[in-house]
Amino acid sequence: MTSFRATVGGLVADVRLPDGPGPFPAVLVRTPYDRARHRAEARGWARRGFAAVVQDVRGRFASAGEWRPYENEAADGAATARWIRRQPWNDGRYVAAGGSYGAHCALVLALEADREARPDAVVAAVPALGAAETAREPSGVERLLSRAGWWAAHGDRRDSDEGALGRALAADPGLLAHLPVTGLPDRLGRSLPSWTGLWRHRERGRLAARAAAARVPLLAVGGHHDHFAEDAFDLWRAWGGPSARLLLGPWGHGLTSMPGPDAGPAHRVNPGELYVRWARRALTGGLAPGRHGALALGGGDLWLPAGAGTGADVDTCVGTGTGTGTGVGTGGEPRSYETELLHGSVFTADPDRPVRSDDLAVPARGRADRCLLTTPPLPHTSDAVGPVRVRLRAAADTPSADWAARLVALAPDGTAERLAVGVVRRERPAGRAGEFTIGLGRIARRLRAGVRLRLEIAGHHFPAHARNPHTGDDPVTAARLLPSERRVAPGSVTLTLHVLASRPTPTDPAKEILR
Repeated sequence: MTSFRATVGGLVADVRLPDGPGPFPAVLVRTPYDRARHRAEARGWARRGFAAVVQDVRGRFASAGEWRPYENEAADGAATARWIRRQPWNDGRYVAAGGSYGAHCALVLALEADREARPDAVVAAVPALGAAETAREPSGVERLLSRAGWWAAHGDRRDSDEGALGRALAADPGLLAHLPVTGLPDRLGRSLPSWTGLWRHRERGRLAARAAAARVPLLAVGGHHDHFAEDAFDLWRAWGGPSARLLLGPWGHGLTSMPGPDAGPAHRVNPGELYVRWARRALTGGLAPGRHGALALGGGDLWLPAGAGTGADVDTCVGTGTGTGTGVGTGGEPRSYETELLHGSVFTADPDRPVRSDDLAVPARGRADRCLLTTPPLPHTSDAVGPVRVRLRAAADTPSADWAARLVALAPDGTAERLAVGVVRRERPAGRAGEFTIGLGRIARRLRAGVRLRLEIAGHHFPAHARNPHTGDDPVTAARLLPSERRVAPGSVTLTLHVLASRPTPTDPAKEILR
């Protein structure tokens, strides 16, 4: 192998070429996380016949300029792509690849670059689609913990300090509870001028809207326990290129390095090897048209095919109401399970004592801080695959109110495991009840017989999400908090799952990705 450093418009890249005369197809990885961390990845691509180019984005590590997240990547990536195609070692083809912010860099090339700079294929792992998508839920609720961690580690600096927020929380466990949220840089003791600007980004969907016009193959990879899982799925579903593949495993943001509690031996795949094999097929036109892929069934130690006709999109209602199947698929029987209200049809959402995202325990005494419902033990093992939704009728005595729904599996031995969470923000006249839906994302889980489903409806989910102050003020600039009295009509609560009609036939994820 041959390796060397190259500079394109002040941006530094490491280039690693395979053995042999060439020319070679290339892979371009653009990252804010230090190109040196991708050396093993680059060697892997080069061993398999790809010229690997790994570049620090503008203003990070060795690259010149000012670091402005999500602002320069389309132009900088296009300039680098043109440079690659002019090199004698490149055969004119290249794959844009990356994870998290690096996936954003790859996607803007696929969706916004002109034909000369556009890649021939794109690999987007745990994609951070844009500033607004990373900072807020689709409902507008602010993702506090993940953004505070990212900005403390990477914001407004040339290098990274991965442990910055952890050390700050160890010194001050209440760090994220201090007001206002925009004052976080002062509490961290460092300059973060872009932190305040982050929360001004409210327009979502720029890349997603362009996905239908895509002209190249896509491999989207995500984890069911990653906060960008829905973005990976939606990107795959909207992609207009000649082919789109999806790999969703029981992992967190670090993919296979962060297995969830529901991961099994069958879920130990080698994503890098799949990326290379998929890229070869994509560059040679060897992929079948259409959308295909594989979903890991957590707790079931198997993979399911993703795509139309799998039987994975049939609604089953679980709750105090009844439901009918409305999805698409090959079959399935709607079912309804009675829920029991344990307590909290009237509760107080107090931002000074919020329901915490990092604690599944439920207080047994004191004034209710959430509405708590549970199902009887499930009589049969079933496989829940697809979106989760909660429909309810409720009221708040404040005109601005967040509603967080958390679904928890309670094993017969008392072990609790979070399955899904969703948060919405509603602006409504104080005290006026209304019906609304909370989306809790997608799950792919085997629910064993004897498990009970616990549904919590609360006013906060902190510190994962910023607290609604209930004053009408912006949650990131508010300096005052008020409690909010809530009322839920227990008979109105319906929890909707998508349950397979029969035991699924396992598949091989490589087969689905490479077909």
